[in-house]
Amino acid sequence: MNLIIVESPTKARTISKFLKNDYQVVSSFGHIRDLPKSTMGIDIENNFIPKYVIPTKARKRVSELKKMSGMAEKIILASDEDREGEAIAWHLMEALKLKKDKVSRIVFHEITKEAIENALKNPRDIDLRLVDAQQARRILDRLVGYELSPFLWKKVVKGLSAGRVQSVAVRLVVERERERKEFKSEEYWTIEGKFENNKKENFLAKLSKINNKKLEKLSLGSQEAVDIIEIDLKKKDFVVGEISKRDSKKTPPPPFTTSTLQQRANNELGFSAKKTMMLAQQLYEGINLGLGKSTGLITYMRTDSLNLSVKFLNQAGDFIKRKYGEEYALSSPRLYKNKQKSAQEAHEAIRPTNIDLEPEKIKEHLNKDQYRLYNLIWKRALATQMAETKLKVTKVLIDSTDEKYQFSVSGNVIVFDGFLKIYSDKINEKRLPELKEKEKLDLIDLMKEQSFTEPPARYSDATLVKALESYGIGRPSTYAPTISTILARGYVEREGKYLKPKDIAFLVIDLLVKHFPEIVDYKFTAKMEEDLDKIANGEKKWQPVLNEFYFPFKENLKKKEKEISKKDLGVEEKTDEVCDKCGAPMIIKMGRFGKFLACSNFPKCKNTKPINSKTGKIEEPEKTDEICDKCGKPMIVKHGRFGKFLACSGYPDCKNIKSIKKSTGVTCPQCGKGEIVQKRSKKGRDFYACDQYPKCKFALWSKPTGKKCPKCGSLMVYGKNNQEICSNKDCGK
Repeated sequence: MNLIIVESPTKARTISKFLKNDYQVVSSFGHIRDLPKSTMGIDIENNFIPKYVIPTKARKRVSELKKMSGMAEKIILASDEDREGEAIAWHLMEALKLKKDKVSRIVFHEITKEAIENALKNPRDIDLRLVDAQQARRILDRLVGYELSPFLWKKVVKGLSAGRVQSVAVRLVVERERERKEFKSEEYWTIEGKFENNKKENFLAKLSKINNKKLEKLSLGSQEAVDIIEIDLKKKDFVVGEISKRDSKKTPPPPFTTSTLQQRANNELGFSAKKTMMLAQQLYEGINLGLGKSTGLITYMRTDSLNLSVKFLNQAGDFIKRKYGEEYALSSPRLYKNKQKSAQEAHEAIRPTNIDLEPEKIKEHLNKDQYRLYNLIWKRALATQMAETKLKVTKVLIDSTDEKYQFSVSGNVIVFDGFLKIYSDKINEKRLPELKEKEKLDLIDLMKEQSFTEPPARYSDATLVKALESYGIGRPSTYAPTISTILARGYVEREGKYLKPKDIAFLVIDLLVKHFPEIVDYKFTAKMEEDLDKIANGEKKWQPVLNEFYFPFKENLKKKEKEISKKDLGVEEKTDEVCDKCGAPMIIKMGRFGKFLACSNFPKCKNTKPINSKTGKIEEPEKTDEICDKCGKPMIVKHGRFGKFLACSGYPDCKNIKSIKKSTGVTCPQCGKGEIVQKRSKKGRDFYACDQYPKCKFALWSKPTGKKCPKCGSLMVYGKNNQEICSNKDCGK
């Protein structure tokens, strides 16, 4: 019996379907070794040797894997084909104490029968260069996190964290917010004319020149100036000036890499980077398409390569000819060149494993979000091998007869849709009437529009990933975890689809920029990524890279611990407020979730008051009619991490708290006694559950309407755009 070890049980199930009975495929359930949580776990003086431990949750699995590997003739390590996957394979070998002559390593870009069989025919040794690169990243991040985070706890507030990539991401978000705050809006106007030819065909054109001078965006800055121009324009006669026509072609965008998939999924589907990667992982590891057989639908989703396999290129070409016709196919495959120096060219771009598995054909086997992402990947990959879109572009200039004013308009007509037949892109047809030079036109209307310049938009998941990639910061596997981390650590919050920094983010970034500039320096962080790439390529050794960074960093940290105090950082500010409980002065403090007012007599007096983050004013406790059932004092409304809650006004003598019941008026269908109320999860997401919990554990993610489904009897809930849908996913109502 040969034992194949992968990371995920889903992946194990999919692979096992392709192999004969002489292979047993099992999962390690992720990482089985890591640095300890409670200590640094790195012997810095002994050349940064890591001290790995087996986490408690993995110990039972490691014991099971040891038994299975002991009975196996050969052990095949089949973790993912990237640095982290290589490190997992190495950790398995070390933790299970496997003998080198019994072990082989296989890699594959997709989980298909052909790919697995080909990988088994071409085993290799574990690539220790990739392992070293991953170890270096892990140790580097541990050194920064475990050394700098305690410093932030002492000098700013407990619970903060710092990281080599996460802090740079926070800096980007903070600097963008400052740009927005410093931005001064300017007024500008545009003028459009509605023209009509002798065939009574009309169209709009924009005023583009006055006295042969091109109008820039801010050229027309006031209504007064526009009104004068309007009066003058109405006196003029107009003719068609120069008409230029040209043929244009639009080439399809390249296949998806990790970053471009996250960007497109965020912009088009509204998915966060984390959600995109979770769904992509599911599509990669395998979906049951019926007959009890799981099928890997896409290639490996952590990649920065634009390569496509020869097999896929041939399949795509044949499919296009068969499905859409010869005119949509290419005479030879279209190849894309990667502009990134660090791109792993041995890898493949993200593509479907089988182009014949059209999204509509397998839609019934996918959930809604899996389908939407697969549809996006399938269409993008196929579009890369389709003919260009052909356009006829026309530009028309319209002149006043005295040549003082010039309007311009452009039109485009799609002559051949090409790849647009399956993949949407930003091409909108605009047809103009047939016009001739010197033809007279009537100006039948003028439209004036006032606008104001807008500040740069906050980062979304898509634009932050794009910015990190452009600076060379992070790699395909790090984008989504980085965004998740800065949200979880309380530096950033979501406001719609955008990422907004909290007060604590400004304070921490200012501290790091001033006192630890290398940690948040874009070029320095990008250079560290380049060094990690060089370790992976065998061009550098990992210990010297860590040595070069760590000891100057540590020396500076010791120096700053002595030099910096909380007062210097503005963490505490004096106020004229007096504590209403003990009479001591109140001071403004900074917490993980923003500023608040606290008694200076702490810890003897623990009186605090919230400060509104938008107005900067003190928020007095909101009184209620509810009485504390423990001490009899009035309950007041307070704000916490997860929103409002009721607290006893007798705090700290009485620490009684209660959640605020947000009624829906809907009776629980499960127990028939309780009421469905709105609650909030630990991750800050609203949900609806029975108020008789824990006796009744009925819960929904969507708000119930109070009606029951006419088809299955389940509760109806509000879906997208407040559309009423059945809460039973199997119902389909």
